[in-house]
Amino acid sequence: MSILKVSRLGHPVLREKAKLLSPAVLEKPEIQTLIDNMIETMFEYHGVGLAAPQVHESLMLAVIESEGERGRIPLTVLVNPVVTLMEGEMIEDWEGCLSIPDLRGRVARHARLQVEALDRRGKPMKFVAEGFFARVIQHEYDHLMGGVYLDRMGDLHTLTHLEEMKRYWMPEPEPSEPER
Repeated sequence: MSILKVSRLGHPVLREKAKLLSPAVLEKPEIQTLIDNMIETMFEYHGVGLAAPQVHESLMLAVIESEGERGRIPLTVLVNPVVTLMEGEMIEDWEGCLSIPDLRGRVARHARLQVEALDRRGKPMKFVAEGFFARVIQHEYDHLMGGVYLDRMGDLHTLTHLEEMKRYWMPEPEPSEPER
């Protein structure tokens, strides 16, 4: 497996709608290798999701996994996803992107959504995602549609470098009382 070069904001591949993958193309060894390499690249750069356009491939393909403090998301490969936003709460939270390194911003996203897609073997899947999983899916889906999280920011005043976010935006932990 290989670590792939991540496309950065300004590269045209990030601003075009990705192409659908047919089941016959999905079966090809080079596509399966691409999926494996995308997963390895996502892990290498400590991402929770990666869309094919982010590795210079204009294909409707994304990988997602998280074990972090925002919750566990099992390894999920989405091929040709169709996302249906569900009525209800919007949640604003911090987002970053491997294609826009060292920046973060607050983005409002739907708390729940329905996803229909193929898995890496071409098997259809349909599920409802909530919370952080729903946020990550929306972020990666935006990449497949030619967008980035900056396009979704309602207020650019929260756009910040990662180090400045940690310094000025993140609350200091409350000191705990000593045990008696």
